Amino acid sequence: MARTQGSHSDITGPRVRDAALRLIAQHGYAAVSMRKIAAEVGVQAGALYNYTPDKQSLLFEIMQAHMQDLLTARASLPDAADAVRALEQFTRFHIRFHSRRPAEVFIAYMELRNLTPENFARIEEMRRTYEGQLEAILRRGVEEGVFRVAEPKVATMAVIAMLTGVNTWFREEGRLSLDAVEEIYWDMVRRSVTA
Repeated sequence: MARTQGSHSDITGPRVRDAALRLIAQHGYAAVSMRKIAAEVGVQAGALYNYTPDKQSLLFEIMQAHMQDLLTARASLPDAADAVRALEQFTRFHIRFHSRRPAEVFIAYMELRNLTPENFARIEEMRRTYEGQLEAILRRGVEEGVFRVAEPKVATMAVIAMLTGVNTWFREEGRLSLDAVEEIYWDMVRRSVTA
């Protein structure tokens, strides 16, 4: 089959991923067909296979790219002088990074169940790396005597769930700015772990 006129792999490939991202975030993985993605991009359904092997690969690519961007952005931050500053940095980073990517965040949490076991294991490993960074901060704070956390792993999951929840309700046009939300959440996180 001939490539659709005006279709180029360096342009159409990213458009396929962007369309899949939008459609899966809006309708859910199970409700989105390759045909719907093709229609969104403006190519024949069969042409999608020039850019991706299947829908599962698209889902995995979306999640992997999100996690890789997250880990890369986090790695670029300077080392914090102490556990309190490290926790504040993590809190603000998490809110700011995720607030710019609501579709990716929704897919990363809601569509894990649709990954194959192999793909799930790869994404889960990346998630554990990120979660481990927060757990290390909490353990450091306990060692420094500034945090009181009986179960750092449980506290890690609770803090991440709380921070990620901002995406479900925050709106740029709302009453509070993102800076104000960061301040409120930093205060709540700090109080929840402070000795």
